[in-house]
Amino acid sequence: MRRCLLVALLVGCGSSTSGKVPVDPDPKLDTDRPVEYRPDPVAPVKPPRAWPMTKVESIADQIHGKTVADPYRWLEDEKSAEVQAWMTEQDTYARTELAKLPGRDDLAQRMRDLLYYDSITAPQVKKGRFFYSRKHKDKEKVVVYWKQGETGTEKVLFDPNTWSTDGTTGLGAWTPSHDGKLVAYAVKENNSDESVMHVMDVSTGKDRPDVIEGTKYSSASWTPDGKGFYYTWIPPVGGDVTVANRPGFAEIRFHKLGTDVATDPVIHPATKDAGTFIGANLSTDGHWLLVTISHGWNSADIYFKDARKPKAAFTPLVAKVDADFNVRAWKDQFYVHTNDGAPRYRVFKVDPKRPQRAAWKEIVAQSDATLTAVDVVGNHLSLTYLRNATSELAVHDLSGKFVRKIELPGIGSSGGLGGNEDEDTAYFAYTSFTEPQVIFKTSVKTGTSVEWARIKLPVNLSDVVAEQVSYPSKDGTQISMFIIHKKDLAKTGKHPTILYGYGGFNVSQTPSFSSTRALWLESGGVYVVANLRGGGEFGEEWHRAGMLLKKQNVFDDFIAAAETLIKDGWTSKEHLAIWGGSNGGLLVGAAVTQRPDLFGAVICGVPLLDMLRFHLYGSGKTWVPEYGSAEDPEQFAALYAYSPYRVAVDAGERDYPAIMFDSADHDDRVDPMHARKLAAVIQANQTGNAPILLRIERNAGHGGADMVKQQVERIADQLAFLWSRLK
Repeated sequence: MRRCLLVALLVGCGSSTSGKVPVDPDPKLDTDRPVEYRPDPVAPVKPPRAWPMTKVESIADQIHGKTVADPYRWLEDEKSAEVQAWMTEQDTYARTELAKLPGRDDLAQRMRDLLYYDSITAPQVKKGRFFYSRKHKDKEKVVVYWKQGETGTEKVLFDPNTWSTDGTTGLGAWTPSHDGKLVAYAVKENNSDESVMHVMDVSTGKDRPDVIEGTKYSSASWTPDGKGFYYTWIPPVGGDVTVANRPGFAEIRFHKLGTDVATDPVIHPATKDAGTFIGANLSTDGHWLLVTISHGWNSADIYFKDARKPKAAFTPLVAKVDADFNVRAWKDQFYVHTNDGAPRYRVFKVDPKRPQRAAWKEIVAQSDATLTAVDVVGNHLSLTYLRNATSELAVHDLSGKFVRKIELPGIGSSGGLGGNEDEDTAYFAYTSFTEPQVIFKTSVKTGTSVEWARIKLPVNLSDVVAEQVSYPSKDGTQISMFIIHKKDLAKTGKHPTILYGYGGFNVSQTPSFSSTRALWLESGGVYVVANLRGGGEFGEEWHRAGMLLKKQNVFDDFIAAAETLIKDGWTSKEHLAIWGGSNGGLLVGAAVTQRPDLFGAVICGVPLLDMLRFHLYGSGKTWVPEYGSAEDPEQFAALYAYSPYRVAVDAGERDYPAIMFDSADHDDRVDPMHARKLAAVIQANQTGNAPILLRIERNAGHGGADMVKQQVERIADQLAFLWSRLK
């Protein structure tokens, strides 16, 4: 449950009832004064600007005794007509400028070649019924299918391409019942996180009357008989529930099919704690209901009860321990994957009749690789490791004894085995920087594997290599990064180079294929992926070295990566771009405001940028365990020091590189106000000739739009923007 909330981009899905940062307008400051460019006779005259002008307001807060100016706060109110008009003007200007870029249409055509393709996912098998999705080269959205048996006739289950004339209605998470007769699925508008859950009868293809609103971030956990499921319900905004604290009101409910959802009983109440989110999972046999209360991405409390006894109380398995815990229940045993006392993780076996910590039995010890996931498949444990940021797979028996490694085709990434607890057949995927995804079918018992499906694209990266190097950060810590480039590329210092990073929430950056990256590489560019502190590549200590008061380490690691690439002759500042999204948008925002002299271009996607107010919007309060909060004096000082919006406001006029802010109009995870505010201040303070653009993807959420044609246009704009600045 917890891992699926991330979808790539940022984590967290709850908020808090804690108070807001105090807001006290400073009476000494002017109000409502528009931006004016008035040349100083002793200073260089600013070049004329074509982008829309943005008014400033003299607003300031007193926070822990410090006056904090916030001249663009008015841009936080997306519902105002003035902000909507400003957004339209900014987006129109950006798209007009991007359309003029040389080679932009050629890039779009090449992206069509690389993004419209046929593929299939590994199946979920439920009592002989196979469920899977296909991507079609002639369709905008993925289609979900089912068939009876592996050789049965394929039938459409969901085709979101037919759900709306403009493509704004899409499919979210979907979960078949254990008998394969029903599927609970989420319907989303504009690819936002908000969703409504429906239930379909597989045989008839018709929806049942069961419709549940308020299922943002939720999926169904079915009972064995398929007569009902547990889910997370979040109330709508209103009364005590605000946008910021809403997920703190999440609660676990049970829906019995055919009953009024308004009468669904509450199985576990809301925590009312804005820094938490709650999820539930029922064991396949219906015996044990596990409830996880996540505290950001750093720790989790686990409670369980005998689901066969309606009046049974929840028993704490682990609570108030500053560590991460994930539990799989099988055959009346709990398999606990944790970093408690083992920053690279280990596995315990726990008898629910003796849940006390002293009775836990360690069955897989910590190793020198990071154990990222544990599942029960084919009556065995499936273990997924990261060693030097690349995947290793292993199978152990249920007592923890090592059985075998699962060989992967090369140095790449895999999410581990997917399958049922009691069935021998499983599937695993593999990808690398130069190879699109391949799916293998394997026997857990024998280890025999065969290729099951492969994505075929019209691209040849046989002349491309990926090398992993290390370099020292500011404090001397050795940081890993992958440099992907054509073979025998001479280090001339002039190669257009993209440096990508994330650095947060225990998220690892590992080898994977990307059509965007493939186009960049085949065009002669260099692509670099850095394994920054804050990520999960090297265990929880690595993660914690880049969070809270140590967040500046992440930015130092990234800046040091850029300096190393220049020093080693791969590129120069004129030919170097940085790119990041979500928490990675914060990363590049911090890098460009701290070192605007170091880069030639920046792509800043769906970012967090005003770190003094992030917790007041979207899912921000659930990220406080990762970033801290301006409400805490010590954390305020750290946030103030690196917050990109804050740094840009305080710095005033500067010569910035070209920056493209890539935002989305229905992002309900990271509020788009961040991109609006930093774009405005940098546009106002830009003294150089480089463009500062704010592109807003319409009918799109945090992950962008789910229609291929929109993805093509966005990527073409991004790459054309970079090529125009770096060549």
